[in-house]
This record gives sequence, structure tokens and C-alpha cells, in this order.
Amino acid sequence: MAVKLIMTWDIAPGHEQEYFEFVVREFLPGVQRLGFELSDAWATAYGSRPQILVGAVLPNLSKAQQILRTTEWKSLHNQLQDFITNYTEKIVPAREGFQF
Repeated sequence: MAVKLIMTWDIAPGHEQEYFEFVVREFLPGVQRLGFELSDAWATAYGSRPQILVGAVLPNLSKAQQILRTTEWKSLHNQLQDFITNYTEKIVPAREGFQF
């Protein structure tokens, strides 16, 4: 069964430019290179939800867990932390439509 990694975060104040450069040039291409299929990218315009939500799909839970243990994932994840706050992630069964 396909699963979805759902990541949420807020962009750290004062790091917006560096954040966008890192996400576009390194994070998203790196996530895809690892084997995730990007499915969602949302920005909260109003309200008290996380500012950013990104969803990435994998064929099954064991493949997702395997990737999340890799050095490349840990490196991308650690670099992302330099530009964000309030990071969360969870793996859920993938389904059509918006998932939070």
C-alpha cells in the first residue's frame, strides 16, 4: 500500500530568501532523487496552521522507512532545519486529495 510522508513547518523569520533558495535548489530535488514522488505543496495564507505542508508518496511503508534512515535524507533534513521552525512529519496511508 502506498504511503505519504507529510511534512509541515514554518519558515524562520529573516531566513525567507535562503529558505526558498535551499528548497528549490537542494531539498526538493534531493527528496525526488531519494525516490519520493512529490504530491503536495501547500502554503497557509490565513490561520494558525503550519505555514508550509509538503507531501511525498512512496510505494510502501518499508521503502519510506528505509529512505528516512539514509545519510542523504538526514543531511537534507538537517540543512532544512537551518531555515525553519516547528517541523513535524508523519507517514500515513496515501489517498487522493488533501491530507493533513
